Amino acid sequence: MNSFVFAIRRSLCWGWRIAIFTFAVEAGAAAEVTIDWKKPQGQESKAIVEVHGLSAEELARLDDPARTVDAWQALLAVRVDQADVRSAAITPPMVGVYTVEDRVLTFTPAFPLQPGLSYRAVYRNPAARDAKPLVARHTVRKKAAVPITRVTEVYPTSERLPENLLKFYVHFSAPMSRGQIYEHIHLFDPKGAEVDIPFLEIDEELWDPAMRRVTLFIDPGRIKRGVRPLEEVGPALEAGKDYRLVIDSTWQDGEGQPLVEGFEKSFRVVPPDRRAPDPSSWKVTEEPKAGGRGALTVRFLESLDHALAKRLIVVVNGAGETVPGEVTMGDGERSWSFVPEARWSAGDYQLRVATIIEDLAGNQVGKVFEVDVFEEIDDASLPKTRWVEVPFEVRP
Repeated sequence: MNSFVFAIRRSLCWGWRIAIFTFAVEAGAAAEVTIDWKKPQGQESKAIVEVHGLSAEELARLDDPARTVDAWQALLAVRVDQADVRSAAITPPMVGVYTVEDRVLTFTPAFPLQPGLSYRAVYRNPAARDAKPLVARHTVRKKAAVPITRVTEVYPTSERLPENLLKFYVHFSAPMSRGQIYEHIHLFDPKGAEVDIPFLEIDEELWDPAMRRVTLFIDPGRIKRGVRPLEEVGPALEAGKDYRLVIDSTWQDGEGQPLVEGFEKSFRVVPPDRRAPDPSSWKVTEEPKAGGRGALTVRFLESLDHALAKRLIVVVNGAGETVPGEVTMGDGERSWSFVPEARWSAGDYQLRVATIIEDLAGNQVGKVFEVDVFEEIDDASLPKTRWVEVPFEVRP
């Protein structure tokens, strides 16, 4: 008895990741090969594809740990169904997990199917090249509901952003759908013309686990000096100009419903920021007192990355223990406030700051995002520790 399971997943930005697991294959008599979608009751978005009737010879061919992604998808490919033949031909196959158990080949999509879309599964027997492929289609019905999801915030919130801005974060009030997000996001220049492909379009998309926040990276090739996209196409943003980031209301949430309304963020672009953040320049503008739960507030000289600052700045007491509490940011992410869960005790404390924290241009503590190609890099200038500390005191 041979056994394996083959999983296919896209990596964060580039390439494929392949994992081999276990399944059981038992010899048996040949049967008619059929393909169908298996739909759990009331959960059409979690449908899977099953191929039945594989011969012992066919099953034996699948028992190959070195089987490639292309080989699996040549055998069984699942795509979003397209009415246009040309579009259907170039649509990439869905990613997911292939398994064989009890003589059944199963494809489980890596992500839930989207309401309102149709999908086409095609099985081709490589041993019978002249045979007609087996095709099965499945449509996920839209739920009749009133739109309830909206964009709650776009970070950075500042209305003045550097020319070498690295990314936006878009937050939603409810889980969103995955796929084709760049069709719903537009960047317009001062003349009202749409900026051509300003974002790094990543197939897998950068969602948080709850599907309520997506990260949009400005194409680094249009930020870093001395690289071809910047020289040939130009920057996505230009200092001294006003831009609008527009999000369409047609973007569907996790239930297949459009947003309640579109969203627009207007901002002015200022000169690029090529200086590393310096925690030693931060100022404590509000000091808490012992015995209360007053806020500790710290002011930065520049806006920091909202998501990283909330996670990578922590409060540590004199014993080296992390103090639990709630963090908020304000003033265009130029201020950071912390309210502890318990009352403050008098004594010495520290802000412990991870050196990988970033400003809006992706500069880290002791390390700028862009290093001039003609500049000699001195390793001694790079940070040697993972954390830096900013001391403060809580007085009685």
